[in-house]
Amino acid sequence: QVQLVESGGGLVQAGGSLRLSCAASGRAFSMNAMGWFRQAPGKEREFVAAIDWSGGTYYAESVKGRFTISRDNAKNTVALQMNSLKPEDTAVYYCAARSLAKAQVMGNIKSPRGYDYWGQGTQVTVSS
Repeated sequence: QVQLVESGGGLVQAGGSLRLSCAASGRAFSMNAMGWFRQAPGKEREFVAAIDWSGGTYYAESVKGRFTISRDNAKNTVALQMNSLKPEDTAVYYCAARSLAKAQVMGNIKSPRGYDYWGQGTQVTVSS
């Protein structure tokens, strides 16, 4: 089992920055990849960014160049640095982790179905 706890959400003006953090416990060291997803009211959960076991990073087109995902293996944490925030970035942001077994069944790292474990979410609100 893996437990994920997000922190760092809040209210920020457009153009501002926030840094989200996800602390992983349990068998986090065995995870194939970690990712961030978001869900706005009335919309489906969507991919934001991911980082795989080798350090490879993946981003949604809508956040590329503005968001940066990173991981600290020693501390079992994953961070999402969000710059130049826009009102359309407003959503609940979820940290997710996927096992090697899940990766072998669902190879698409950008799909929420490819992840085994989820945090409780943290609200990000960007005002215009």
